[in-house]
Amino acid sequence: MAEAIRLAAGDKAPDFELPVVGGGTVVLSQALHEADKGVIVYFYPRAMTPGCTTEACDFRDSENSLRSAGYAVIGISPDPVARLEKFVDKESLNFPLASDENRAVMTSYGAFGEKKNYGKVVQGVIRSTFVLAKDGTISSAHYAVKATGHVARLRKELGIDA
Repeated sequence: MAEAIRLAAGDKAPDFELPVVGGGTVVLSQALHEADKGVIVYFYPRAMTPGCTTEACDFRDSENSLRSAGYAVIGISPDPVARLEKFVDKESLNFPLASDENRAVMTSYGAFGEKKNYGKVVQGVIRSTFVLAKDGTISSAHYAVKATGHVARLRKELGIDA
């Protein structure tokens, strides 16, 4: 299996258009245009699993302060929109969840590829988060993040929690 590409600070973020909960699509370039400072894009393996629920609820609980600081949040998983709709309803999520069923966007960000799962090397979604500046460049890229505590570390990095 080939090593996934890795994006880094200073790289241009690949634009995307994906279907979202509630119908319609989310377009990264449009979200960047509408945001004051930038967009946080995070990739997660599967809706309604313990780790992904923890991470999504942390983003939900931080969404107002992230928005006040000028950042929009977009969550992306390979789940179909119907599953994401259940996830949004169940957890009262307040930011767009997008479906990348063919994993093309995940692959372009290096968020899909080889990873270790319980000691075995498998192909899968690599839990990753990107902070994108208003001009579409990556301010920071975090790969293989832990679901618990990740949003708190991100808030600190962005100067929201001094």
